[in-house]
Amino acid sequence: MASKKTSWFDEGSGYLIRPYAITGGRTQPNGADFPLITQVATTGSAKSSAVQGVQPELVAILDLCRERPLAIVEIAALLDLPASVVKVLCGDLLAKSLVAIKTPGEETSAPSVELLERVIRGIRKL
Repeated sequence: MASKKTSWFDEGSGYLIRPYAITGGRTQPNGADFPLITQVATTGSAKSSAVQGVQPELVAILDLCRERPLAIVEIAALLDLPASVVKVLCGDLLAKSLVAIKTPGEETSAPSVELLERVIRGIRKL
């Protein structure tokens, strides 16, 4: 990955910036809560001057997601930030239209067990 990794965590000291300071004390993203496997991708406006003046943690998320969409849990691991903080920050980016969010599908959209059994039987007949 070409982007420079910024660390907010020091092995000896712990978090250099308290997570609540990064999120302004918020514990939930504006709008809906995102599952950890929610994919985050930058939008076209993330490359414009709209990024100027944005806090460094938000810029770090945008830098990570420029090459390919990443899950919230991946972003949290790469930035050494709690996933709850990344969720709040991604909510901020979404509100500014700097990222697009793709949440995982509902379980109801999965194929039925009966359909899967029919497919397996068909494969076995081959």
